Formats: sequence, C-alpha cells, structure tokens
Amino acid sequence: MAYEANRARGVSMSFEFFPPKTEAAEEKFWESLTALAPLRPSMVSVTYGAGGSDRERTTRMVSEVKRRTGLDAAAHLTCVGASRAEVDDVVRGYQTNGINRIVALRGDPPAGIGEKFEARPDGYRDAADLVSGIKRLGDFDISVAAYPEMHPESRDWAFEIGNLKRKIDAGASRAITQMFFDNADYWQFLERCRAAGISVPIVPGIQPIHNFAQVSRFAAKCKARIPDELSRRFEGVQAGTELHGMLAAATAAQQVTELLEGGVRTFHFFTMNRSELVIALARLLGH
Repeated sequence: MAYEANRARGVSMSFEFFPPKTEAAEEKFWESLTALAPLRPSMVSVTYGAGGSDRERTTRMVSEVKRRTGLDAAAHLTCVGASRAEVDDVVRGYQTNGINRIVALRGDPPAGIGEKFEARPDGYRDAADLVSGIKRLGDFDISVAAYPEMHPESRDWAFEIGNLKRKIDAGASRAITQMFFDNADYWQFLERCRAAGISVPIVPGIQPIHNFAQVSRFAAKCKARIPDELSRRFEGVQAGTELHGMLAAATAAQQVTELLEGGVRTFHFFTMNRSELVIALARLLGH
C-alpha cells in the first residue's frame, strides 16, 4: 500500500554520477546506469573534478547518456581556472551536443593550487555570475548548489542565503543540496530560504553510505556533519560486508522516509556510480 501511495504522490528523482577514468570503471558506470534507467529519473548529472579536470570526459559521458538511454542528462560546470571565453565555449559545446541542462557551480581549486577559490580577472566571479553567463548563451535549465549546514566560506547565514538568492535570481531553476545526515538541518535551511523569498525547489541531496569510511572523508572535506549516532552505528563495521549493507540501507531508508513524510517530493541521489542502494530507495519511493 505504501508503495502505491508514494507513486500516487508524484515523487521524482535525479541521479548523480562521476565520469569514469578507466575502462573497468566505465564498464561499471554503464552497468549501474543501465540498472537505474528504468526508474526514469528526471535527470542524470555527471560531475567533473576540481578545476574542471574531467571537463572533456564529462561532456562525452553526458552526450553518451542521452544517446544510449534517452534520459535527460545534465553536465556539471564550474568557473575554476578558466576565462569567461573558455567557459562559454564549453557551454556552446553542450548546446551543439543537445545538452540543455547544466549544474552550475563555482567550484574548488584542484589540490596544490590553493585552498580557496580565486576568480581570474577574465573569468566568472562566482556561481551567480556563471548562471547569468549561461543564461545569456541560451535557454538552459540550470541547477545550483545549496548548503544546509552553510558553505565553509560563508561568514553567516545572511551571507549564505543571500548568495543562494543571487544564484536563483540569475536564472537557476532549482537548488540541489550538499549531502547532509540530519534532516533537521534541511528543514531549518528550507525555512531560511522561504523566509528570504526563495521559492524554487530545494532538492535534498541524499548520499547512500556505500562505504562509511569513504563517505566520512567526503563529508569532512565539505564540512558536512556526521551525527555521533551515525558514527556509532557503523563503528567497527567493514565496508562490503552484509552488515554494512543492511545498516546503509536502513539509514538511507530512514532519512528518505522522514523527508517524504515531511512533504519532500523530489530527491537527488549521489550514486557513487553504484545502483544497489539507490534502486532500493527508489522502490521505497514508489518507483
């Protein structure tokens, strides 16, 4: 009954992948995407590394996703280490390849270049500036990033929400949040957004815990808090074991169910190029 009820609620999902760097990884990429394609996500996005290090690979994979599966594909785009002209050329390349969805991010510098983003004199200043630039080049559907626990470089919540509002006012259609593990952080963030007049969808970014140690490292990098209760749950449990899989499934199911009961109808899943947990969550959501 719950399955059918969720289907009737019109729940939608999008999936995020990263471009594979080896032949074996590419095989896994297509294997996972093929398994997820029947779920008919609203879009499949493909990331690239810090400083745009995988930009060409991303363009190729996004084009292939659309060609092979017919799914709407979105390419990530940052303005790190590139001039406006260079970024604009990438956007025009997306147009040529029939890609009209972009996830526009300021981006972070690659390791060894510096800890903080510094705009080039001839480059886009930030994500809001990038969104404006993309919109000048065509009628793209643009998603931007949101930070329920505040971006590490934000000085306060007024600055954080103001920055998000600038991105939306520049032409973004929705915001996708960074991973979070306490739903209270999402609800409080949503309240702040609505109070500031931000009315577009704030889509929760859900990170299934395929490997707790790996996810913990990612979370530490982007300053996403892992609750003590969650750490204790996975303490001493080895990734790849049946127990780890059971705990991961239960954890993700609890988070998604609570958000669904709170009224969320759109979810974005960071797949890590894997399908098992995401398929389980999709079933829970009625797909």
